[in-house]
Amino acid sequence: MSQLKDASLELHRKLQGKIEVDIKQPVTSQEDLRLLYSPGVAEPCLQIKEDLNKVYDYTWKGNTVAVISNGSAVLGLGDIGAEAGLPVMEGKAMLFKAFSGLNAIPLVIDAQTPEDIIAFCEMVAPSFGAINLEDIKAPECVLIEETLQRSLSIPVFHDDQHGTAIVVLAGLINACRLVGKALPDTKIVISGTGAAGSAIIKMLYAYGARNLYATNSQGIISTTQAYEDDAVVADLCQYLSDDLEAQTLQDLLVDADIFIGVSIANLLTEQDIASMHKDAIVFALANPNPEVPYDKAIKGGARVVGTGRSDYPNQINNVLAFPGIFKGALSVYATEINASMKLAAAQAIASLITEEELSETYIIPSVLDPRVVDAVSNAVAQKSIETGVAKED
Repeated sequence: MSQLKDASLELHRKLQGKIEVDIKQPVTSQEDLRLLYSPGVAEPCLQIKEDLNKVYDYTWKGNTVAVISNGSAVLGLGDIGAEAGLPVMEGKAMLFKAFSGLNAIPLVIDAQTPEDIIAFCEMVAPSFGAINLEDIKAPECVLIEETLQRSLSIPVFHDDQHGTAIVVLAGLINACRLVGKALPDTKIVISGTGAAGSAIIKMLYAYGARNLYATNSQGIISTTQAYEDDAVVADLCQYLSDDLEAQTLQDLLVDADIFIGVSIANLLTEQDIASMHKDAIVFALANPNPEVPYDKAIKGGARVVGTGRSDYPNQINNVLAFPGIFKGALSVYATEINASMKLAAAQAIASLITEEELSETYIIPSVLDPRVVDAVSNAVAQKSIETGVAKED
């Protein structure tokens, strides 16, 4: 770990960041200046003034995403603040460019209230084709995204919620295919009801799952409680089932087919996994240390195990989703990224694993698989057209 720390710090210091701004055409003559800046630049300005949609023709808007964060929930690090979160947002922008070819601009902001974050996003939206919200704490992140989706006419996507949910669903589609179970018929237990957990529950429900149970730090979520102090959990109750006899997460796991953890490390033991149904599927995604270690899950009898780590098989990584999702949405100038588009993305990712390739240690493509972005992009673009949110087809 010390070697990794030193190498990473040295590389970041050497690069002084991971992205930079470049120009598309050299400026080497008076003619270049005349056409690209003054006085020529007035012409596209006037065209856009007459028809705002022409901003996509004459500027970078249609190929550029804002990556916006206040650093309040940086993965594995917590509330570290805007400046400390900037390396992560630069990294996100780097991945956008590397995998989808999209420009992405990291904007870390010194704002703590949902109202301030919403106002900032609304003010900068004219410059961007889409907004990727990143590492904003729950439950505020849910309110922020929902508000912006209503107020803006460009896609707003909180990757910690939906990117995770999309890749989880893709992995589960293939894991169930491998073990011969119909995903909608399985008993699914989710640990964690924050940004990722809430989105996973909603996405699984949209896919047809109805036997869903959830826990958080307060215990089992009961559909009979009001949860007046937590609007996110209160909203989740409509998607969940009740086990009136269960008192703990361990109780819920008995005879469960699937466990999904997006919570904290070392919640479960080998014996807990052994209590699950035959051919159990375990996605223990807490990072860097999962809810149950990979080896213990296997020893406990899990047939398929996924983690958030790259040093074990079946890494559930958002990079499989967000570059293609944004590329597809922007390719048709979509006004939103809706539930149908998210389901299409998950199914596209899952479809890349053939029956011959499918195995306990290969249920989801590598993030470096060159097929992923185009498969997701094409599926998302097509679904945006079908659902009527594309401005151009």
